[in-house]
Amino acid sequence: MANIKSQKKRILTAEKARVRNRAVRSELKTAVKDVRKAVEAGDAEAAQTAANKAGRLLDKAASKGIIHKNQAADRKSGVQKLVNTLK
Repeated sequence: MANIKSQKKRILTAEKARVRNRAVRSELKTAVKDVRKAVEAGDAEAAQTAANKAGRLLDKAASKGIIHKNQAADRKSGVQKLVNTLK
């Protein structure tokens, strides 16, 4: 354990950020999974709606620095490709 006051504070804030980031990443995975389920069910409208939601969440996570912007772009592209298989 650190002895320096600023480092003790840093440990606390880092833990808060870690928990928050983990929750956001989990939410992203769930959103992408919802798109996959809609595509498997063959529901094009629900799949597009889920893809739009996932895209928004991915952009938000990238802007906050939780994931890299290129990773967000790759995931959005993959999700949209899945949806386009139904069209």
